[in-house]
Amino acid sequence: MAALQDLSVYVHIPFCEKKCRYCSFYSLPFDPQVLPSFFDAIPAELDLYALRGPVETLYLGGGSPSLLSARLPAFLEALRQRISTAAECTVEVNPAQAGRELFGRLKDLGVNRISIGAQSFSQEELDFLGRIHRVDDIGRAVSDARAAGLDNIGLDLIYAIPGSSLRQWRQTLRRAIELNVQHISAYSLTFEKGTPLYADLQSGIITPVDEDTDRAMYDTAVDTLAAAGFEQIEISNFARPGFACRHNLRYWDNRPWIGLGPSAASWYQGRRTTNVSNLEQYLADIDRREFAFDEIQKPSPVEIACETAVLNLRKIEGIRRLDFRNRTGFDPVELFTESILKYTNLGLLAADDRGFRLTRA
Repeated sequence: MAALQDLSVYVHIPFCEKKCRYCSFYSLPFDPQVLPSFFDAIPAELDLYALRGPVETLYLGGGSPSLLSARLPAFLEALRQRISTAAECTVEVNPAQAGRELFGRLKDLGVNRISIGAQSFSQEELDFLGRIHRVDDIGRAVSDARAAGLDNIGLDLIYAIPGSSLRQWRQTLRRAIELNVQHISAYSLTFEKGTPLYADLQSGIITPVDEDTDRAMYDTAVDTLAAAGFEQIEISNFARPGFACRHNLRYWDNRPWIGLGPSAASWYQGRRTTNVSNLEQYLADIDRREFAFDEIQKPSPVEIACETAVLNLRKIEGIRRLDFRNRTGFDPVELFTESILKYTNLGLLAADDRGFRLTRA
């Protein structure tokens, strides 16, 4: 069993006021009638793991956790009666759904990090993505969170949106920086199968941004955020010194976590599990005091080492040789000798005595 201080908990709250056109995560329209059952199921699922003591991080995502604004504090309190976080507790927020009162109540319950789904500072782009908030809501949400005493605020941004330009992306970055937040994630828009955006792409209704522009937008994000004092933590994540998202770092370090809720994934006690992507089935399984797993995998030691390497390479610091060996039992230089030589010669890897990492190229 993993040491308790070396464990994280993620809670998937699957309810949305309106599903964004690009989103492939499991989500459902908000139904107040099902909330009592859902709020009972999450702590009950957590009880199945029989955890004792604090965990490193707690993260409430979705979906739209902030959609439950009036009910969210009581739900969070039920969780905190079972676990206490030693370091970081994050709640995802839609800018249109949260205000100073909710932020204040969350802070009182131990939330110390807010992740705001801004996505863009262009109303035209927000409308294209199917977001429900307005551009002005972003600044208001940041201001309200800060007024409530929350000083670790992150913004999620999306670039390479069809019809967008490098000029518009620079403006979005500038406005995000002006809000003086502590963390910014910047992801290139992806077209996931089963989404309305993917259907429009396949039918020729929309045209994706060309690769050169996509790459230029990424380079612009890296350079602009560095000039503004942000450290690049991972391929798409940037933080002011001391404000890297600890929960996400744990994913990239391949450290254990437990996922609660329908469709949530876990990496715990040597098993990778995924819950059913069906709320009704999930609630029925948990009501019987059974795990709601839809998939269970038990990777071999070599597979775990390879997964760890791939995840570590997302981080700017890359693979640290001693840490990797201590955690997986394998020396990465010996395990990946051929690949290291190949990609170092191509200028895609940089290696030294401590380990190796991806280059800017």
